[in-house]
Amino acid sequence: MINASHLTKEFGPIKAVSDLTFSVNKGEILGFLGPNGAGKTTTMRILAGIFPPTRGSVMIAGFDVLENSMEIRKRIGYLPEQFPIYPELTVTEYLAMVASIWDFDRKKRDEQVKDVLEKCGLRSEQNSLLRRLSRGYRQRVGLAQALVHDPEVLILDEPTVGLDPKQIREIRELIKSFQGQKTVILSTHILPEVSMTCQRVLIINQGKVVAEGTPESLTRQIESGAHVQIQAQGPPEDIVRTLSAVPGVLEIKMVKSSDGREGTFLIQTKESVDVRPQIAQAIVENHWGLLTMQLQYLSLEDIFVKLVTKEESE
Repeated sequence: MINASHLTKEFGPIKAVSDLTFSVNKGEILGFLGPNGAGKTTTMRILAGIFPPTRGSVMIAGFDVLENSMEIRKRIGYLPEQFPIYPELTVTEYLAMVASIWDFDRKKRDEQVKDVLEKCGLRSEQNSLLRRLSRGYRQRVGLAQALVHDPEVLILDEPTVGLDPKQIREIRELIKSFQGQKTVILSTHILPEVSMTCQRVLIINQGKVVAEGTPESLTRQIESGAHVQIQAQGPPEDIVRTLSAVPGVLEIKMVKSSDGREGTFLIQTKESVDVRPQIAQAIVENHWGLLTMQLQYLSLEDIFVKLVTKEESE
């Protein structure tokens, strides 16, 4: 549905996007991640037809973003990080105005407005002036205007910014409901939101792709194995020395546990090697006490930090 090839955007001497290539399948929800200044918003503006690329190409639904800009605009809904509002209009009037841009007849326009009011939880505020809405409700209006013409593609730049936890859950569920029906690119700084909403993740830094894939595949990409965390009673130096000799153990170090207990060790293992039985046996044979043992994998936040840090150090 979306194909970006060797996308580059330069603002004078500043290269905001550098040779970016990626694709998004029809009906897929893609999480678009990166630190501030990574090029996320610039890329999304290019996809939406707001910025022309300096080099490279973008195809959406078979149309080129430069040659067929109007055809692409009909097929996308765009929520910028800060969308323009008309404070003197009510919610319904504003959405009706946006719907009228798409040349709907009166009946179709009213149906579309009613539908997005319901989907975005705006029925209670439909007659409120935009200037009187909270930040959270304004964000809902922004999402509603992106949906009002029922587009095939949604480009959402920080769609849950300013929302409270309950509203975030509601918008997250709405976005998840589009899976298989609409193609969605979702930019966010809330990493758990990506894990709960998106099927695939694209991480960029300094205008370039750092990594892409599912959270699980990214874990495998940057870490050769898993981690086992244990709490054990015994001489720490002896525990480290003994468990380091267990086949499959790459590294062991003492760490602080979440509950503040002493005797907590983090053990990195080789890929596809479950060392837990051997660890337990070694502890028992040495008459130490094994209090807890837990298999751990990297979180999306761990992956993000590792990948971005690695890119910046190279």
